[in-house]
Amino acid sequence: MSEQHDLRIRGGRVVSTFTGEEFAADVLVRGGTIGAVLPPGTPADARGEIDASGMLVVPGFVDAHMHIESAFLTPQEFAAVTLARGTTTVLADPHEIVNVAGRDAMRWMIDAGRETAQTQLWGVPSCVPALEGLEHAGAALSADDIAEMLRWPGVIALGEVMDYRAVVAGDRRMHEITAAARAQDVVLDGHCPNLTGAELSAYLATGVDSDHTKNRTEVVLEKARLGMTMMLQEKCLNEEVARALLALPQLPPLCLVTDDLAADHIVDKGHLDHIARVAVAAGFPPHVVLKALTWTPAQRLRLHDRGVVSPGKRADLVLLRGELAAFQPELVLAGGRVVGERGAPARSTTAVDAAASDTPASDTPASGTPASGTPALAPLDSRLDVEPQHPDTFRWRVDLPDGEHTFRAMRVNERDTYTEAAEVQLPVEDGEVRWEGHATLVRVRNRYGREGAVFAPLLGRELADGAVASTYAHDSHNLLTIGTSRAAMAAAAATVVADGGGVAVVRGREGGSTAARMPLPVGGVLSARPAGDVADQAAAVRGALEDWGWCHLNPLMSVSTLTLAVSPALKITDRSLVDVVRREPVGATTES
Repeated sequence: MSEQHDLRIRGGRVVSTFTGEEFAADVLVRGGTIGAVLPPGTPADARGEIDASGMLVVPGFVDAHMHIESAFLTPQEFAAVTLARGTTTVLADPHEIVNVAGRDAMRWMIDAGRETAQTQLWGVPSCVPALEGLEHAGAALSADDIAEMLRWPGVIALGEVMDYRAVVAGDRRMHEITAAARAQDVVLDGHCPNLTGAELSAYLATGVDSDHTKNRTEVVLEKARLGMTMMLQEKCLNEEVARALLALPQLPPLCLVTDDLAADHIVDKGHLDHIARVAVAAGFPPHVVLKALTWTPAQRLRLHDRGVVSPGKRADLVLLRGELAAFQPELVLAGGRVVGERGAPARSTTAVDAAASDTPASDTPASGTPASGTPALAPLDSRLDVEPQHPDTFRWRVDLPDGEHTFRAMRVNERDTYTEAAEVQLPVEDGEVRWEGHATLVRVRNRYGREGAVFAPLLGRELADGAVASTYAHDSHNLLTIGTSRAAMAAAAATVVADGGGVAVVRGREGGSTAARMPLPVGGVLSARPAGDVADQAAAVRGALEDWGWCHLNPLMSVSTLTLAVSPALKITDRSLVDVVRREPVGATTES
């Protein structure tokens, strides 16, 4: 007599990630594993049943490159909203919060992630700080630190090696870090926008063999040709890239990834399911998209127990309503338990869930609900060690004679996070740059008890009177303020400090009206609020930035990456303006 199964998923059509076919089958689940995939109606005992009529049964989605902090959510809340969208496994690189609080922060993230039904695996951040010697973060990880952390439970990778210029230049520290990862045979995650030729070969030779950044189409093909796993996020997905890849004699392994998605985006548009729809719109066939969501990322992460609906594999399953190309999750199972319904977290454990698990429902916390053992937030206080923010704080003082001077400026665009160097003429009087009325100003202030504040004009935006301040500023997360007047900048920065970190947008020359605020008191980068609340706050900040005149496909990301000193071409840190390509500090003026 055959052993009884816990659950039968009846009446659906299974999609094979190996052949691209859809075929009618019943899926039987025992515990957290797929027990059988059988022709419809084949006799088999099961204690519970799900009617999948009219639905497609596919594997759970696997995100091989992302950052939970980009959603501004704790791991529990992140799991709650993304599981419901079909994302059952993630490789998270917590380099935002680790730059704030180091090893303690990573331990906290790992512990919090264990309280979820989502498989949350981790990469040790490779660049803390992101650009050594040219910025101060709240922590620093040595090669020895990273070697030890790579042995922690749940860690399977070295996080994205962002300082690719240091790697190709033969920097000793980066060599030691990549060598430590290779010695432990973990996945080495990459980040090298438009790196090509001999420099790309030097990068690959260290063992780093993936890239998720935006590249020119010919560079995408070059990297794929050399065996680099191409990870395509939303900004990488366009018709030109799709045509070029599909025209190859053999399609290379592709992963669809989210990288950085805020809470409001996830709630309103989706997670990997949204990226899948974007990929289909770009011209990728739906079965190719499904494989890039499931089997390929699972293989990349060496998770051989998932990525296909097959006996013996983990019962991470997504039931899709309608045609495959719609990627519309109706029901989501993780480890054989229902965790999402119609794009929302499952409200409670159902009878079907109880039947599908040997663990009593009352003993297992619902996804997104912290259990009694959830680690406290106390170790990750916001660490905002700055002086009171007032208008005089934003006086830009220089050692220059009175008169007009040429200053180096940052120019932003409306499409991506590329910032280029520009110039602007500004008056100097009594040792102070009189920038108000002439330019928008960016200021970065160290928030970790160090001296250090750097100013620069910003071009490329027609902004109304007002300001934005944020401690969510990649990757060191110092206090970033952008504004059209000293008073408005002080008001925005003071609001963020009072909130213990976060983002605030103020209106008016005096900054008397707060347009939107998103408190992020967990390390200055995360909220402890429920996902719905954070999504509302993030949407309000996004809208306030757009109303202010910050026109961009992703205004939150555009603002927060002005400080990302490994991303071309001119960035600003708490120590200097940085020429990213040369990895050198540059002065405020262009005059000799």
